[in-house]
Amino acid sequence: MPPSKLKAREPEEVQPGHSKMIIYGPSGVGKTWFGLSFPKPYYLDTEGGADLRHYQERLKAAGGAYMGPADGTLDFGAVLAEIQTLATEQHGYKTLIIDSITKLYQAAIAAEAEKLGEKDAFGASKKPAIASMRRLVAWIDRLDMNVVLIAHEESEWGVINGQRTEVGKQADVWNKLVYEIDLSLQCAKRGPKRVAVVRKSRLIGFPEGEDFPLDYADFATRYGRDRIEAESKPLTLATPDQIKEIEDLLETVKTDPDFMEKCLKKFNAEGLTELNETQAAAVITALRKKIPTTK
Repeated sequence: MPPSKLKAREPEEVQPGHSKMIIYGPSGVGKTWFGLSFPKPYYLDTEGGADLRHYQERLKAAGGAYMGPADGTLDFGAVLAEIQTLATEQHGYKTLIIDSITKLYQAAIAAEAEKLGEKDAFGASKKPAIASMRRLVAWIDRLDMNVVLIAHEESEWGVINGQRTEVGKQADVWNKLVYEIDLSLQCAKRGPKRVAVVRKSRLIGFPEGEDFPLDYADFATRYGRDRIEAESKPLTLATPDQIKEIEDLLETVKTDPDFMEKCLKKFNAEGLTELNETQAAAVITALRKKIPTTK
């Protein structure tokens, strides 16, 4: 039998790493306080609300660091640069918090709407913000840290008996984000208690529809404290020599016009500099195989 060209492989168990989630709910429910209870947080404050003393003291006690609006947290480019640095440098932080992701997303839309003026039609002002969200998701996937994205909530609408009706609440952010993240939690008050309701989950310990106390200790027990509190490991990006070799090979080897585009899409990278060493090596190997052999 000739060798198969099929690329799929046998299933294998992959142990989850750090937790990555989006949490949303009304103001005052405890979203920020919950996020700051995670180990060694790197806190990106887009709203300027966490510069109050009790938040800063909690952040300091957790061994965290703070970056606020004055430092660039309302600029997607600055936020992405911070995440890229967190992903590729050795440091002691274990949790990335963006509070709120709603404000960052809406600020990007507002800036583009102002730029377009009367030309803003058919959702044009959302396109750069959505593109930035896709890049954010790509870097979150690469980041070896816990990630807590804190969002506002908005009404979720449906049709009941032919009438447009509010059917619940949802995160006020790019509507595809919940599909890109492992866990989506809705935070709520029930009398004196604060709870998290699992709205979307890929994790066995968090069945959809179940609720639990909005408390780090309970969350850590469910998820696995050892995984949450593990040290982060930096991503090793492609070396300058690897990038140069790829560029040289692309100039000399005959490839399909969209070869590099497909490679970057496969590795969820914007360009060669976002490839890691292993991915760059794979591209080099693929290109070398295209070099004609002399007989």
